[in-house]
Amino acid sequence: MKTCKEMAEIWGISERRVTEFCKNGKIQGAKKVGKQWQIPDNSEKPIDGRSISVKSSEYKEKRSLPIGISDYVRAQSEYYYVDKTLLIKEFLDNKPLVSLFTRPRRFGKTLNMDMLRVFFEMSDKDTSVYFRDKAIWEYGEKYTVHQGKYPVIFLTFKDVKFDSWKATFAKITELVQEEFGRHSELKGSNALEQYEKDYYDKVMTGGINEVELSAALQKLSKMLASHHGKAPIIIIDEYDTPIQEGYSKDFYDEITGFMRNFFSGGFKDNKNLSYGFLTGILRIAQESIFSGLNNLYVNTILNEKYDSFFGFTYSEVKQLLAYYGVSDKEEELKEWYDGYHFGNEEIYNPWSVINYIANECLPQAYWVNTRRNEFIADVMRIASDDIVEKLYSLLQGKKVVAKIEQNTVYRVLTDDPANIYSLLMVAGYLKANKKTLQDDGSFLCEVAIPNKEIAAVYKNEILSYLMGVGALTKATANKIAESLYSNDTEKLQKAICEYMMKSMSFYDAGAEGFYHGLFLGLIALMDNQYKIRSNRESGDGRYDVSMFPKENSLPGIIIEVKWDKDLDDKALEKLATGALKQIDDKSYETEMRDDGITDIMKFGMAFSGKHVLIKTR
Repeated sequence: MKTCKEMAEIWGISERRVTEFCKNGKIQGAKKVGKQWQIPDNSEKPIDGRSISVKSSEYKEKRSLPIGISDYVRAQSEYYYVDKTLLIKEFLDNKPLVSLFTRPRRFGKTLNMDMLRVFFEMSDKDTSVYFRDKAIWEYGEKYTVHQGKYPVIFLTFKDVKFDSWKATFAKITELVQEEFGRHSELKGSNALEQYEKDYYDKVMTGGINEVELSAALQKLSKMLASHHGKAPIIIIDEYDTPIQEGYSKDFYDEITGFMRNFFSGGFKDNKNLSYGFLTGILRIAQESIFSGLNNLYVNTILNEKYDSFFGFTYSEVKQLLAYYGVSDKEEELKEWYDGYHFGNEEIYNPWSVINYIANECLPQAYWVNTRRNEFIADVMRIASDDIVEKLYSLLQGKKVVAKIEQNTVYRVLTDDPANIYSLLMVAGYLKANKKTLQDDGSFLCEVAIPNKEIAAVYKNEILSYLMGVGALTKATANKIAESLYSNDTEKLQKAICEYMMKSMSFYDAGAEGFYHGLFLGLIALMDNQYKIRSNRESGDGRYDVSMFPKENSLPGIIIEVKWDKDLDDKALEKLATGALKQIDDKSYETEMRDDGITDIMKFGMAFSGKHVLIKTR
């Protein structure tokens, strides 16, 4: 049994609130002993006033998991809801005029923004009922006085994913039209001028052009302020989704030009704005989307404020597992979906966590299946040999030191390919183990892959990219894997040649480091059988690739890669023989033998353009 104070610390709520739950009979088995309430150790925090006890047979029916639910009212009333309402308190304590939250996709941005809408928005209904049993209500009138007091403009661009500017503009027009329609009180408002009513009608009839639509936020906020006597709150969710599409589909200039005017009207020097909120993956600064917006507060994954409000914290995951009776899966879930660091908080991927539990705790890559990962393909197209090799090193569980720019966008990749680490970080593909703020506002970070799920992404996406540009079939990849640990040089050479002959343009700028990185990628699918290491000191030098077997039945493998231009067959054979000799001369097998591995295969590989020759011992 535990006291109210002890349970308050476990649940992260006030002792007063726990006492109220006890008094109202909302905690099963709670008993008053003298002046103190005693609570069973196995009790769970009441959800929406309903008592939950993991070991109780009275409550076998559990709430469904909110897979794909971004409607706050529905999420908190019909599903298991992880209470993030203290985001409201954090905001009201700081009161930035315009806030931009950048987080990876599927980390709860849309649900949080809808929560803000429901909390702040004026309504004919009493919407306070959706918050009275939530954490924000415990903090009293200072915060609850804002509930239901503002007109709200809410737009989410999360589904604006089209191949052309024409289709994108049509979708944005439709979303703006729907939002104008949501404010039907403006139709016959006596507070509006005739030209404002005409603009409203033009939006609703779909006859508006690009220039006119770019003023929609400014005009709607003015109309709402005039009608209600209160400046509205503007919420824009996933603002950068159409901008990302514009980059990959060649209408970047059109979408950034439109968004610049659209957002400036709503957020820059707009006296008819109480507060503004935006969410996205990237902070788009170079294109001046927020040009001159000096009242913008930006919160990224590297900032400490708001660090626990997007994604699940450890305590939230622990409660979730206990609620569904799968606390024994905590370690597995942690290995697969934990590992993110937002500010100072350890964060789990919420989308993957709820899908994992909903699918009977089957571990797999749920998050990556929600959208094609263009990031990896974009990175591979422009990455230098050194960067490609580092990406493969990350796949092996290594850490890489990288400079992280918080304002990085796609277009700067061609200026400095090293910016790929910044893109991968903000998109959720990397975590920062350590970070040091630099004088220019960037961070120097030690980055790594967060968890098994993202490791699976790297493997699948890199292989998929190779298949896409070079027609690397699964059959070819399997041949390479099989021939390596069967010591079948002829089969291995044939499989590599088969791949390279179908990838002519990909190898035009080949160099030794490139082939080294390429081969790391080709054998990446073998990391279930081997620990793959590269460029490590052993004996009297540094080997290219060593594969340490995870099972005693498999041999160790050492690979030395050599490359030169325009070699004929004889010169290529000499180069491969020299590579094999180097393994012996430099005693590269020392590290393996120190690990107790005695069965070791050695491969000397020579590349020249699309040709390869392999020697083995």
